[in-house]
Amino acid sequence: MSLANFARSLEDGINRRGILRRRKQGWVPQIIPYSGYGSTTQLRILARAVMAEPDHLRTHLNLDFLRNTRIPGKNTTRAVRDFAELAITTGAEAQRGWRQFFTTQVGFLPVTIEVNGHTIHTRTDRNGYIELNVENHGFSPGWHEVKITPIQGEVAFAPVMIVSETACTGLISDIDDTILVTWLPRVTLAAWNSFVKPTNSRQVVPGMSDLYRELLACDPEAPVFYLSTGAWNTYSTLLAFIRKYRFPIGPLLMTDWGPTPTGLFRSGQEHKKSQLRNLLIMFPHIKWYLVGDDGQHDPLIYDDLTRDHPSRVKMILLRELNPVEQLLSHGTPDASEGIRKDSDIERHGTQIVRGRDGFELAAQALN
Repeated sequence: MSLANFARSLEDGINRRGILRRRKQGWVPQIIPYSGYGSTTQLRILARAVMAEPDHLRTHLNLDFLRNTRIPGKNTTRAVRDFAELAITTGAEAQRGWRQFFTTQVGFLPVTIEVNGHTIHTRTDRNGYIELNVENHGFSPGWHEVKITPIQGEVAFAPVMIVSETACTGLISDIDDTILVTWLPRVTLAAWNSFVKPTNSRQVVPGMSDLYRELLACDPEAPVFYLSTGAWNTYSTLLAFIRKYRFPIGPLLMTDWGPTPTGLFRSGQEHKKSQLRNLLIMFPHIKWYLVGDDGQHDPLIYDDLTRDHPSRVKMILLRELNPVEQLLSHGTPDASEGIRKDSDIERHGTQIVRGRDGFELAAQALN
């Protein structure tokens, strides 16, 4: 048996025992809804099932979440408010980050999903995730909700963002070291940030939220996506961070850190590349702002995408990490990108701007 298969078997065994123990304690499956997205013809629904205490299943607050928040489209629903309010509540507790990672996922759980009057029966995967693609859903552009009913446990409502066919601009943003400072993926510091540091004390990169709003000011229907190699477990606190610092609201596309059939960990680069390709395919009418940092692989990933699809990239914006951040990010004080020059990309019309924060990037990108 390979090491990866051994790790998967060990994880499955631990999780099965955890489910049995939690059931004896009165816990039931809880659906954690993530924000889905789609075009007017296709829709991707995202969620996860974990074991939870009945008293902690769903929290409702009377918060005006949508006040001063930019959301593409006109059709905003209760799902967006409830979904984001729950994330804000989770983040506001300021609990130590390690609590987010000790979950018991419910694999192969039968669920029923209602999409605009249509009923779909499916199951979670072995890690408890729901990743469902739906065609001809019938939703109009804007925010909507889908109802997810597990065979046991409470109903959940997942928000979905339908992008208008008239939208011509969109923005895809990295998270770590681009909008917030985490010093990922250096193992010791990542562990400190994720398992020890309070989850609501992340440091924002100055000027980035203003930059995003100004870039998209001319297209009120422009979608925003946040693409990260971070674990789905941190989803609620990252959404609370985005809300707290007034970034545009949009789906977060994250990953699972568990073992795969071929390795102990998933490839962060492949995750980003596949998600970028999916967005280009689903939204063929949109030209994208690609925002990242020069601490890891964003420059090369964006470079490859632009070489393959030059007409689909409007601009590349790269936050330049300082020497200390570079050292903490990958072990050397210099940027890690220096394999490829950008000159021929720029000769073909794709502008690349660099700056230490959102203010420096805005000074170049908005002129």
